[in-house]
Amino acid sequence: MKTQTLTFTTPYRLEIIERQLPPLGADEVLVQTLVSAISSGTEMLIYRGQFPKEMSASADSISAGLAYPCAYGYACVGKIVETGKQVGSELLNRLVFAFQPHTSHFILHQSAFILLPEGISPETAAFLPNMETAVNLVQDVAPILGERGLILGQGIVGLLATSLLAEFPLESLVSADNFPLRRAESIKAGARASLDPCAADFRMQAEQLLGGEKADFALEISGAPAALNDAIALTRFSGRVIVGSWYGEKQAALELGGDFHRSRIQIVSSQVSSIRPELSGRWDKSRRFGVAWKALARIRPEKWVTQRVDIHQAPEIYKMLDEAPHESIQVLFEYAR
Repeated sequence: MKTQTLTFTTPYRLEIIERQLPPLGADEVLVQTLVSAISSGTEMLIYRGQFPKEMSASADSISAGLAYPCAYGYACVGKIVETGKQVGSELLNRLVFAFQPHTSHFILHQSAFILLPEGISPETAAFLPNMETAVNLVQDVAPILGERGLILGQGIVGLLATSLLAEFPLESLVSADNFPLRRAESIKAGARASLDPCAADFRMQAEQLLGGEKADFALEISGAPAALNDAIALTRFSGRVIVGSWYGEKQAALELGGDFHRSRIQIVSSQVSSIRPELSGRWDKSRRFGVAWKALARIRPEKWVTQRVDIHQAPEIYKMLDEAPHESIQVLFEYAR
């Protein structure tokens, strides 16, 4: 059996590489991919060569040790088409999710995939990693009744986080994004308003929409280092700034003089590979996945898929994401069935 895998070869270049899969082990399954989702925030860092060249595997096993050529991705949904001798035959033809790169077929140990819950389509399931990230972000925000919240960045993770935070009894929830398409969807997802952060009076508009006050919490998930200054400037005394963006090698020049020095604002990093320490005694990955699946069933994020393309169109689609990101929210690769 041969598989075709999207591979980043150098900055701004990628290929579909065909290779032979090894023989199926007794405790393994062969999966035929149906769809895989591009995680544009992370994958564009790889496409542009902006990822850190040295990362500890203990921090994030998916992103550690990145180097060209690189097969990257972590949102594959497929069907089990063959099982090893020690794997129950009842798994044959079951739909599964796996943290795999964009590839047409892959082999996994029988413990290394997640069965799709009943009623969840492959398209919906492809959003599982981003929904788990959004759940993690909201747990790190820890919203309180009556708080005012600001979310910077309305890519797919931002829209999912907005949808979750809109379920809380907040006083106000305001978002911001560079692109009109995403701002419009943000309001549908539950934001009171969604602003253009490039507007000259952005900070003044944000304070007005937050009720004439600064935010109790600001969630920075735009991927733009400069947005962190907006998050700090728009957070009130003793508030908290949660940073979910991965900036890669991009530098953040922070304005920490002036009001920040006396503000007692907390700046907290948030990444889905671990669980907030205060919750780790009661929460594990399995429980968080359970919450994410239920949230996917409620929110149905496949409505935000703007492009569905064959994997062989990858060069064109990554060029579009690089040069015209305003045209996209979520891209799915579809594979021959």
